[in-house]
Order: sequence, then C-alpha cells, then structure tokens
Amino acid sequence: MPIRVDGSGLRIEDVVAVARGGEKVEFTAQALGRVKKCRGMLEKKIKAREIMYGVNTGIGEFSEVVLSDEQVKQFQKYLIYNHAAGIGKPAPVEHVRAAMLSRINVHAKDRSGCRPEIPLTYAAMLNKGVVPVVCEKGSVGACGDLAPMSQVALSLIGEGECFYKGLRMPAKSALARAGIPIPGLKARDGLAAINGSNLQTGIGCLLIHDAERWVKQAEIAAAMSLESLLANTKPYDRRLHELRGFKGAMTSADNLRLVMAGSDLATGKLKVKVQDAYSMRSTPQVIGAFRDSLAYARKQFEIELNGVADNPIFLHESDTVLTGANFQGTPISMPLDMVGAGLCMVSVLSERRLNRLLNPALSVGLPAFLTKGAGMFSGLMLSQYTADTLIVEQRILSAPSCIQSIPAAADQEDFVSMGMNGALKAKQILDNARGVLAIELIAAAQGLDFRTFAFGKGTKAALAAVRKVVKHLDEDRPLFKDHNAMAQAVTECRVLEAVEAAVGPLKDSW
Repeated sequence: MPIRVDGSGLRIEDVVAVARGGEKVEFTAQALGRVKKCRGMLEKKIKAREIMYGVNTGIGEFSEVVLSDEQVKQFQKYLIYNHAAGIGKPAPVEHVRAAMLSRINVHAKDRSGCRPEIPLTYAAMLNKGVVPVVCEKGSVGACGDLAPMSQVALSLIGEGECFYKGLRMPAKSALARAGIPIPGLKARDGLAAINGSNLQTGIGCLLIHDAERWVKQAEIAAAMSLESLLANTKPYDRRLHELRGFKGAMTSADNLRLVMAGSDLATGKLKVKVQDAYSMRSTPQVIGAFRDSLAYARKQFEIELNGVADNPIFLHESDTVLTGANFQGTPISMPLDMVGAGLCMVSVLSERRLNRLLNPALSVGLPAFLTKGAGMFSGLMLSQYTADTLIVEQRILSAPSCIQSIPAAADQEDFVSMGMNGALKAKQILDNARGVLAIELIAAAQGLDFRTFAFGKGTKAALAAVRKVVKHLDEDRPLFKDHNAMAQAVTECRVLEAVEAAVGPLKDSW
C-alpha cells in the first residue's frame, strides 16, 4: 500500500519502507492543492517585485543583492550548480531515497513556494526507482544539506547522474527511460529543493530503526551471557526499576526476564552469588539509558520529518513571508550524537561481559578462553582483541559533532550543526556495534555449551540461532569467518527473529 505524503503523520517506519522496501509514495490531492495555493501567492509577489530572499535576491552573504528579472530566470540553475559541491563516494541508494521522501513531505506542508512539479517529480522518481548519484560528504548541516541535496536537484534540470535498474547513467537518460518529464527550475524551485537537513534526516531515520533492533539483540546477548555466568536474577526484577522510574530500564529488565524465563537460574534451582559485577547487574540500567535516548531521538526525527524545514517560509493564508533558520540541523544533530555514544556505551558493556566469559578467574567455572584444550588451543582469546579494537574506534567516533561548528560563507553562516558528520559516524559506530555483539553472542553460546542446567526458553532459541551460523569451537580455527558471519546475522536480526518466534515480541520503550 503506497505511503501517503501529506505533510503530517510520516513515521520512521514509512521512511524504511520507501528507502529500503521500494514502497510507492502517493503525494495526496489535498497536499497538491495546498502547494498550488502557496505557489500562487509567491507568483503574485514576484509579479509585484516584492523582495524575497532566495527568490529575487542572492543567498548567504549575497542576500542583499537584488536580482534583475532576467537574473531571476537563471538564478535557480546556477544556485544548484554552485551548491553541488560535495566530495567522495556515492551515498547509498537507500540514504538518497530517504532524503527525497523527507523533502517531499516538507513541500507537502505548503510553505515552500515551489511549483507542484518539484515534489511530483521526486515522487515519480521514487516510484520508478530513479535515484540521483550523490556524494556522501560535503554538508555542514545548516542551510540544509545543500551539497547533497543539490546533486539530487540536478535531476530536475536533466543534469547530473542517476542510478536506474542497477546502472549508473546520465540523469537525462534515466528520466527518459523511466518516462519522467524533466520539470526544469523556475523562481524559488531550486532553493526549495535543497534548503533542509533532509539527507541527515533520512540517514538518521534508518539508523534509529536499525539501532532499535540492535538493542533488542544486545539484551538477548546479555541474557545468554548472564546464564553462562550463573547470574543472580534479582537485579532484573521489574519492581526494582519501577522504584527508580526510568522506562528504558523497566523495558530492558522485562526483556531480559522474558528471554530467561524458565531457566533454572530464574527458578532458584542453582546457587548463585549474592551480588554480581556491574557489567552484569547494571545491564538494565545501562541498556535502558540507551533505550531512553533512542526514544528521544525517534521523537525528534519524527518531528523533523513532519515539520517545515525551509527558508524562506510562505504563509499563504496571511500573505506573509518569513525568513529564519528552520533548515538548521541541530535539533537532529544532537540526538544523532547521543545515539552514537549510546551504541558505544552498550558495546563497552557487552565487551566487559565477554571478558568475564573468557577470564577463568571471573567465569564461574568455565574453561579459560572457553576452550577445553587450553595451552594447545587459545579458544576465543583473540576474539576479545577484535572486540576491543572495534570499541576503541567507536570511542574515537563518539566525540560529538554538534559542537564542531566551523563558520562559512564570510561568517554569514557562522554556526552550523555538522549533523552530516554525526549521521555518518553514528552509522560507522553501529557497524562496529554489530561486530562487538556478534562476538559476545559467539562467546555466550560457547559458554552455554559448557553448562548443563535448563536454560530460559528465549536463551535456548538464541543458542540454536547462533549455532545455525557458527559451530561450537572444539579446536582452534580461523575466527574471522565466524566473526563476519555472525555480524551479518546480527545485521539481519536472525537471532532476534528466532527468540521472538519462541517467546513473543520483545518490548519497545517508545
């Protein structure tokens, strides 16, 4: 069923469906009617020679330069030319599709003043699989993602390149093959196409979606490790977390109990320590804190998805033009930094449990490095090295980008969000987090293989899912294949799917 685009109600799940699933979009008739009204207001003002930023003036430091009628006709093209100034490899197709959907929904708010042909062309491109080639780097995250969105906008004049049916080709050829007319650019159209933080919004939506699934797998891995380490289960009693009041911690504790339900640990058949180390008993508090941050990030991104991110803004009901800074990426740049840091934090917790599984002084009777041939074999000793280097890289990347402003445009644009840096590094942090979690899953499964008590229903399902990917380590073998295969399984949420099939859906906290 097509995703209806009307300026409101767009959710992260809709972005995922369009960006990754190829779901069609429908620019609603109501939104189209409003866009036409807004454009009518703008054209009256142009005819009356009213001075409006970015319509009949230059932009940035040149905002005080008034353009002649002839210059107005050409300005939008040159605006796109000079802003298409990115660098680097092409952004993933799913990122560009997500950005285009985000921009269309801005236009559906009927405050951008562009012709209806602009969002309708982008909608047609999404529906027919024509995706502009966009350099991954170049945005400072204020005045919008100008460089990448300008490469998208080149398609509106039949320039630049696009991916179509698996091939990279000139945009003009791709549009022709797809049967999409080239709309061209008239007054205001170019700036309306680029003046929002839409690429970082699109990347962030996909990242949040993935992180929400990763954190559930982090809870599953934790439950497996806790059972391997004969944990005291009292720290996961919901009453404990209700007394403090953080929703994320309550959710995390609920999920841990759900996975371990039915275990001899949970029923008290086994003797356990009075109190475990922080990396074990603090799991709900730490993962819960990340869950709360994710919930905040989701809220911010869905506000941005359905907000007016543009400049200037046209209020056709009152015949008013407002200039401001609704393109500024900071409201989503800060949450992106927080998500990246949270992924790193939970990964550190995972590695500390891994350490306890491998260290015979801490593993409550498990063999050293989870091998029975210690000395001849080293077991999973080197897996910890790999997890550690991934975490160090995460820590380096976790420095916030939102405070890294560098002034631009002769100090007219003297504070920028650097949100694109935040999006790209958070994605890299998540990639590393999948690797760290994969290694904990491998080690936790190896530890469970040495235990003989009854595991929780979810733990058994998780163990079986891991064993479909990585076999038990009887004797040493090259581990890189296991690491990469398990990391791919984490990316595809295979362990999560197996556990939820066994015990039902794990909870969300948003």
